[in-house]
Amino acid sequence: MTSSLLMAEWTDDGHFVPLARFRKQCDADFVIGERYRLTTIEPRSAASHNHYFACVTEAWRNLPESQADRYPSAEHLRKASLIATGYRDERTIVAASKAEALRLAAFIRPMDEFAIVVVRDAVVVVYTAKSQSMRAMGKKAFGESKQAVLEYLATLIEVAPETLEREAGQAA
Repeated sequence: MTSSLLMAEWTDDGHFVPLARFRKQCDADFVIGERYRLTTIEPRSAASHNHYFACVTEAWRNLPESQADRYPSAEHLRKASLIATGYRDERTIVAASKAEALRLAAFIRPMDEFAIVVVRDAVVVVYTAKSQSMRAMGKKAFGESKQAVLEYLATLIEVAPETLEREAGQAA
């Protein structure tokens, strides 16, 4: 079974019926009579989504000079902020030696320009930001990550979170 988003309608007689364009996929993925778990995905507000990205861009434009080189783009800043606030995936690789760990880290770094790769003795830890796509992160999780990142960014540029949000709203 493939993992993809399907759309269905709940009918008056208490059945889920896939929308026509998803019928072929459902026929391929599901077996009649089998039971499947369903989950609802609450749609996010496009306005909240757009406001968030405007705030990240505004924070990036207002980074102190001492921080500017660390974040070549607003996307670098957003992903680093997600990692810093705990919205990340973490992979740990144990090497045979510190020298091997350093070689491994050098090999891994170019694979994802947004990843943070840390070497501690013979251990390599790779941090990658969680996806905030509408499909990957529902309304509640997105709201929580948005709040955490905006608070982090406000601290980074030394303004109140409300100021960042207000300024981003005026710049949009």
